[in-house]
Amino acid sequence: MRVAGFLLQWIVKALAVVLAITILNFFLLRLAPGDPAMVMAGEAGSADQTFLDQVRHEYGLDKPLPAQLAIYVEKVFTINLGESYRFHRPVAAMLLERLPATLLLTGTAYAFALILGPLLGALAAMRPRSLLDRAISVLSLFFYATPIFWIGLLLILLFSVRLGWLPPFGMHGFIPPDGLLAQALDTLQHLLLPAFTLGLFYIAVYIRLTRASMLETAGLEYVKTARAKGLPEWRVATAHILRTALLPIITFAGLQAGQLVGGALVVETVFAWPGIGRLAFDALFQRDYNLLLGVFLLSSLMVVFFNMLTDVVLRLADPRVGARA
Repeated sequence: MRVAGFLLQWIVKALAVVLAITILNFFLLRLAPGDPAMVMAGEAGSADQTFLDQVRHEYGLDKPLPAQLAIYVEKVFTINLGESYRFHRPVAAMLLERLPATLLLTGTAYAFALILGPLLGALAAMRPRSLLDRAISVLSLFFYATPIFWIGLLLILLFSVRLGWLPPFGMHGFIPPDGLLAQALDTLQHLLLPAFTLGLFYIAVYIRLTRASMLETAGLEYVKTARAKGLPEWRVATAHILRTALLPIITFAGLQAGQLVGGALVVETVFAWPGIGRLAFDALFQRDYNLLLGVFLLSSLMVVFFNMLTDVVLRLADPRVGARA
């Protein structure tokens, strides 16, 4: 019953959050400068008032804002995100086409950071104020403070322009290779630079978070008791300190996982990666309201989903979380 009650509460809260975000995004975009009809008229080479009125009527832009909002909310809850003004295609189909590329990029960077970040942070925390600790801390601070686009450009100059080891742009080569294995290797070569660039920022965050959390946990009474019993230091660090220190890491990892779709916009733009972030960047300059709203909605749904998943994982890692809820 407690699990069923938790799921029911989460579903109700999720629907309320999605509705609120949908309304907020709608009005924020309508308040932004620019007119989709003017953009489409400029591309068509016809800016007369008759053409503008025809475009506004075709896409419902001539209706009052409350009527436009009601139509859009109805479409959202019927999983119909409308049609792109610029590409004249269903928004949902375009998002589904670009989503796998974004998930591949961000998922690889996320997994890479989630493995290496806590590991380096734990090594730094086990030897505080040592040379290893200072080196790891300096590197994490450098990668955290350095703009992602600058790191990406430097990696392109080094590994693509100077050394010629890896391709600089895109997800596939101009001439696709034959065979599934060859295509997979080609995609992997294109994936390495953007995934590593995006992962460096996440690694820096997890290093600092893991180190701080472990150092704070190391001073607790039950850790001192474990050492007093004569347990080996590696046993104390892994079974007692790290297990408790993982709780804030799990929480932060869940929050970051929900931002996977929108968090790669800069990296996708630098490396011309054909994902959701690049699609949102193009839609912004073309004033494609429906497409932008679709991207925002997809990002919001992922945040809501991963927040729920984080709650479940926290309850499994520490039953006291469920008891306090």
